[in-house]
Amino acid sequence: MKKTIIKGTGRFLPSRLVTNDDLSRWMDTSNEWIIQRTGIEQRYWVPEEGGVGTSDLGFEASKIAMGRAGWEPEDIDLIIFATLSPDLFFPGSGCLLAHKLGLSSTPALDIRQQCTGFLYGMATADAYIRSSLAKRVLLVGAEVHSTGLDISTRGRDVAVIFGDGAAAVCIERMETDIKAGILASCLHADGSLAESLMTFAPASRENPRLDEKMLMEGKHFPTMDGRNIFKNAVRRLPEVAGEALKKAGIPLESVDLFFPHQANLRINQAFAKALDLPESKVYNNIHRYGNTTAASIPLALDEAIEKGLVGAGSTVMFLGLGAGVTWGAVLYRFPA
Repeated sequence: MKKTIIKGTGRFLPSRLVTNDDLSRWMDTSNEWIIQRTGIEQRYWVPEEGGVGTSDLGFEASKIAMGRAGWEPEDIDLIIFATLSPDLFFPGSGCLLAHKLGLSSTPALDIRQQCTGFLYGMATADAYIRSSLAKRVLLVGAEVHSTGLDISTRGRDVAVIFGDGAAAVCIERMETDIKAGILASCLHADGSLAESLMTFAPASRENPRLDEKMLMEGKHFPTMDGRNIFKNAVRRLPEVAGEALKKAGIPLESVDLFFPHQANLRINQAFAKALDLPESKVYNNIHRYGNTTAASIPLALDEAIEKGLVGAGSTVMFLGLGAGVTWGAVLYRFPA
């Protein structure tokens, strides 16, 4: 049987460390205020002078993941690039990454699912592999948030949350009868809540897509109804976790480690409480990186593998909720 297996992972963070105290010099906030509401202590941003795009971060993470997987660029059958912050309005960053890897005809697909980009990417890669359309898929989650944030008191509720970073996963087909690889994936979306978390402009439904009035009103900066997103996340995440477990036919106790999207530490703690999970079963690193959106789950996975927390025979669950709103879960077991 065709199974979808993770062969290698890699992560890359820009070198500019931004602490909560740094943010307090730019806006009316404090280290205590940010930690109390989000659990975040610091994040990494690209250089202030610019010149570093999402595909640049993704390229560095990809090189690490490919080295661990033993891949050469020519081995890649498909690139899936998950991001809400592409280098350019178009084309997609996947094409730019392919060029940086020296590829000239490999297909590249961008996924604009924001915080659930990695989940949608895993499910898509699994579909390609199971249908024999691809044998090796490079899945990248990467974000450069810092250049699109309102770093003032007006935008503090959102600006304090986000960090830049990238992580890559090399996904490969394996022929085996053992119960391994992606065991179940469950994806959902509810567009009625789209305005709870969004960036309005540039917008194709407006003419022009971006004008001086929009700039003055900050329409090009992200906005969030934090209360509504929190309420939906603490309800949907336990639900979708149960859905994935039921679909795979395995009990909650069989999952060795949960990897929730790193949006807010309080959401992840509420998820753990809802399922009566010990702290050791839920991986969190938001305090170090902030919310890196599409990069957050694979970044956490790469860290956990590096620390020896998961490996051969481990069963893990990736899950999250984000803009759209979209939410989902992917259940995965490492080959023994």
